[in-house]
Amino acid sequence: MPGSNPALPGILKRYWGFSGFLPLQEEAIGAVLSGRDSIVVLPTGGGKSLCFQAPALALAGTAVVVSPLISLMKDQVDALAANGIPAARIDSSLTAREKTELFPKLRKGEIRILYLSPERLIGASGFLGDLRISFIAVDEAHCISHWGHDFRPEYRQLGELKERFPGIALHAYTATPPVRDDIACQLKLDNPRVLVGSFDRPNLVYRVRRRTSRLDQVLAVIGRHPGESGIVYCLRRRDVDEICAALSVRGLKAVPYHAGMSDADRKRSQDDFISDRAQIVVATIAFGMGIDKPDVRYIIHAAMPKSLEHYGQESGRAGRDGLEAECVLLYSGEDFMIWKKLLGDIPPEIRRTVLEKLSQIYRYCTGISCRHRSLLNYFGQESPKPNCGACDSCLGELNLLEDSLTVAQKILSGVVRLKERFGADYTALVLNGSREERILANGHDRLTTYGILPEYSRAEIRGFIEQLADEGYLVKNGEFNVLQATEAGWRVMRGGETPKLLQPPERKPKKAAARPIRESWEGVDPGLFEDLRGLRREIARESGVPAYIVFGDRSLRDMARLRPTTPAGFLKVSGVGEAKMERYGDRFLELIRDYCTSHGLETG
Repeated sequence: MPGSNPALPGILKRYWGFSGFLPLQEEAIGAVLSGRDSIVVLPTGGGKSLCFQAPALALAGTAVVVSPLISLMKDQVDALAANGIPAARIDSSLTAREKTELFPKLRKGEIRILYLSPERLIGASGFLGDLRISFIAVDEAHCISHWGHDFRPEYRQLGELKERFPGIALHAYTATPPVRDDIACQLKLDNPRVLVGSFDRPNLVYRVRRRTSRLDQVLAVIGRHPGESGIVYCLRRRDVDEICAALSVRGLKAVPYHAGMSDADRKRSQDDFISDRAQIVVATIAFGMGIDKPDVRYIIHAAMPKSLEHYGQESGRAGRDGLEAECVLLYSGEDFMIWKKLLGDIPPEIRRTVLEKLSQIYRYCTGISCRHRSLLNYFGQESPKPNCGACDSCLGELNLLEDSLTVAQKILSGVVRLKERFGADYTALVLNGSREERILANGHDRLTTYGILPEYSRAEIRGFIEQLADEGYLVKNGEFNVLQATEAGWRVMRGGETPKLLQPPERKPKKAAARPIRESWEGVDPGLFEDLRGLRREIARESGVPAYIVFGDRSLRDMARLRPTTPAGFLKVSGVGEAKMERYGDRFLELIRDYCTSHGLETG
């Protein structure tokens, strides 16, 4: 491939213990090696960091990485150090002595990857001019855009980099697809190579439930993941405090996180969660930026997020290691009104956009289509398969209307009888038999479809209409969202196709707890895995780093599957490179040998 380097596979195996690339990683690395500007858009957990970390070791000089948060920089540098890679950061947390020791190493070229905040990068351009810079990478590049989730004005100054460092390629990395054009413009990239990966996260199981008993529903999800890390997102600070207190009373290791807490308390909660001293963090959307914890096994939204972009970002913090994780969204009709109140007074043009995004996420909540496909379609991508096998719809967990064909035919016929000239609200009124003056004045009380669905409320009929639109049987046209039957809708009217419609929640008893999500535990000894987790926690405490920096869950599962007892066997484990073999190999191998001996097991 263009810009490839024959040393790259060896670098990947030696330092990261990987034998292959994730989708688009090789192409992104190729852009760096060829010296061409690039924008790389990969989903959370898609391996963006490797796209600039690996080529930094294949090129001469020091790669400069712009990162928005000290905690994120620290985690990245600690992880690189654990892999035997000379990396450093310059931020306000460093002591004067640490800086004094660092600068000579930088001048000698001993540091291969240097992390800086955008403010420090702009302010340190004179010092950096003395270094041999291989390239500059802008991580979390959506921060440069007004439309990004975490806009920071300081990122706008990065547009000066092309002038300050002429001839040095610039690469931007983000998980937010809509802002890539703005990123290219603001950074003044020169004919960048744009790589956009699929935003499908097949390892995530999406479920949506109408909120009935919030705490019981939250506890039910947590109960499916004993001892595992999870995040509970709440809409308001008081919700955070209430849920966190309720979980703690039940003996669960939960910590709160919201903007009403002091900086020190927020940092303590974040550190407890990252270091596994706490299994659960209950938080508002203030939590998440800079969290690189790969073993989050579940995300619970105790209320509806304010947009599908936010939901994609927040739920995407689960399963970053590629292993299965569960994302459960609990919603209620009141969430829409609470969000409107929280948004307060904002300019009319912005308010229209925000309300439309709220409507989109509410339609997602009440919809019945494949959750993966709905999210992909929102981001302008197609689903690779008709049944994802990893959401409540495709797993057959939804309470569906038994006579959905009859109800759908009545609704579609009502739309046609109205000559496809009215919206969903008006159509629902007609089908329900409303005596509103406008309906009588239009003579629509004389239609054969007038009052044809008296057993359902107007709100329920309106919900059915949205579901039919979500499934492609109806479309909304024009400024007033006039309903029109599609070709598929006509097939339904002729009885040639049966749509799915949700049973209204109050008409059916609450369904039993959802089945546990599928886990890739084939061949894994669960007892050995737990012992390995215990050793990982012990080493992490001794080293003062998060447990996942020692080894990720994927590596531990592989150890518990292969049961290696020799250094050569240990190096075959996914994620075990030479540096980690040298640093941790003896202790893990000793544990595996002892476990296998005591249990009479064969070894690998």
